[in-house]
Amino acid sequence: MTGFGFGSSSIPETSVQTFNPIMRMVYLWMTLGLAVTGVIAWVLAGTEVGLQIATNPALLIGAVILQFVLVIGLTAGLMRLAPGVAIAMFFLYAAVTGVMFSMIFLAYDLGTIQLAFFSTAGAFLAMSVVGYTTQLDLSQYRTYFIMGLIGLIVAGFVNILFKSPILDMAISMVGVVIFVALTAYDTQKIKRMAADPAINSDGSMSMRVSIYGALSLYLDFINLFLYLLRLFGRSRR
Repeated sequence: MTGFGFGSSSIPETSVQTFNPIMRMVYLWMTLGLAVTGVIAWVLAGTEVGLQIATNPALLIGAVILQFVLVIGLTAGLMRLAPGVAIAMFFLYAAVTGVMFSMIFLAYDLGTIQLAFFSTAGAFLAMSVVGYTTQLDLSQYRTYFIMGLIGLIVAGFVNILFKSPILDMAISMVGVVIFVALTAYDTQKIKRMAADPAINSDGSMSMRVSIYGALSLYLDFINLFLYLLRLFGRSRR
């Protein structure tokens, strides 16, 4: 997800070379969010509670709606939320995602899940470094990223009807490309925001930006993981 209420920064590239405290907080929150998601998914996997969630459409729909509400609430209202509330909403979102991810263990074997996770971690790290160090202004490609995301959503809904294995593989491959690129784009965007003196001088704003950045990169990681999991899972069938 991009464009969560913060516009593209015009800060010169020469002023954003230092890995400042806001960026450290971004990666800390993101890592903790992923840890919450992973632990909850692992704990619920294969349990009676996990099976009830996986087989209860009402619970699944409720969890999906809650995810959307939390993301929209965080992104649209971040500037008005108290930092503590934003942090709580972020971790609640990570926890709900963990509940949903417990079903992954019913659909894929552990080896495939591990392969997808470590592949995601490697690709994410590489592209985050690229986004942090590149001199190329990635914001010029923002429109293409948005169009790609819309295309993915539309194609996903279409394939719900047609259930085409070929289309599913194509969607997964395009999804990997888009979220690899978005990882670099979001990293650069957050880096520039984190270098803004006005943000650094306001502790409350710094915390909001760190949560915004953590959510953006968390979503990139999670989506990249899901598309890689679909690709690796299909290749092992």
